Amino acid sequence: MSLWEYANPKKFLGLSGAVLPWVSAGAALCLVVGLVWGFFLTPDAARFQSTVKIIYLHVPAALMAINAWIMMLVASLIWIVRRHHVSALAAKAAAPVGMVMTVIALVTGAIWGQPMWGTWWAWDPRLTSFLILFLFYLGYIALWDAIDNPDTTADLTSILCLVGSVFAVLSRYAVLFWNQGLHQGASLSLDKEENVADVFYFPLLVCIAGFVLLFLALVLLRTRTEIRARRIKALLARERQA
Repeated sequence: MSLWEYANPKKFLGLSGAVLPWVSAGAALCLVVGLVWGFFLTPDAARFQSTVKIIYLHVPAALMAINAWIMMLVASLIWIVRRHHVSALAAKAAAPVGMVMTVIALVTGAIWGQPMWGTWWAWDPRLTSFLILFLFYLGYIALWDAIDNPDTTADLTSILCLVGSVFAVLSRYAVLFWNQGLHQGASLSLDKEENVADVFYFPLLVCIAGFVLLFLALVLLRTRTEIRARRIKALLARERQA
């Protein structure tokens, strides 16, 4: 069985309909366990006090904001190369979800920054690239609504996605590219010395799993909606021609 078979809308709807309840249940379970564990069952940090608990929202949201754009990039490349409409619609479906994740990351970052840095906002390389990524999300969503021809829109949004991927990469690695800046290094790393303490690390992993599953569930749900909306438009167009 080839993966490309699920580029067929009918097969995609069948598979996603079977998977969606399980993914949604997994997201709900991980989010409830992770957030309750993180916010109520972990101690305050010696340096950051209770402010450290913002990581259970900020870190997963920031990761998904970046990875959502990367998913959109992959889907856009598939559209450009193979012209599979489901991939273009999946990219379209992911954009609002990624934008909300970016907003959550920016807001929780500001809540973290005010007591830690003494300011709600700083033109730090990572913060600035994240703000630009948010603007790219807005532009991407607006472009889908600006043009009537869906294939033309898919082509243009795919190009925009390619350009915006630069800022998705910068958002992830800005701390490594520039030594200056207020933003601290990664909370999760292959280097154990850079990780947060285990008491915070494990509930954080559960929260990240919850955000990943939530993103997947929302994208599946929205893609299904986009496929059905396109079918309705096609049927209406045929009725007008008849």
